[in-house]
Amino acid sequence: MPDHQRADARRNYTRILAVAEGEVAAHGADASLEQIARTAGVGSATVRRHFPTRRALLEAVSRSRIEVLGARARDLTGDDDSRGALLAWLSDVVAYSASARGLAAALAYDGPEPDPLHDNSCATALEQAGAPLLQRAVADGAVAPSVTVTDLITLVVGIALATENHPDPAAEAARLFQLTVAGLSPQR
Repeated sequence: MPDHQRADARRNYTRILAVAEGEVAAHGADASLEQIARTAGVGSATVRRHFPTRRALLEAVSRSRIEVLGARARDLTGDDDSRGALLAWLSDVVAYSASARGLAAALAYDGPEPDPLHDNSCATALEQAGAPLLQRAVADGAVAPSVTVTDLITLVVGIALATENHPDPAAEAARLFQLTVAGLSPQR
């Protein structure tokens, strides 16, 4: 939200965002923008003025969660076990994505670049947070050099979206993430 907005516009933004957080938590990425507007006591045009795209709204709703994941990545950067640190962070990203409805949709690479008014995209922020962890794991020989942070975020999104309607999405997402990490080969 731009700091130069009028006080009433800032209040509307704050109210819309609070309502949107509840609606996205209840209905995921398909939360009704019209219902958000009604509950916030503003018109649909006001919602669209602040959030011109559904992605912009999802990113705003997810921003605080993304900041927590960024801080977690920074905390893990100094760990001696670079692979363990990367996997711990990715496990946290999986858990957040599976439990925070709408976050996986905000992270998905399914369209054009993020809109210019809301250029602090969730995926970009996560990529920047995870890059040092991955670079260190690659440098230590613990992860293949061909793996990118984009690959890892795409896997997380796929797992979160695939488990979204599971009776226990977080547990199923964690199980599938562990399967992804371990691979299909039997342990020796």
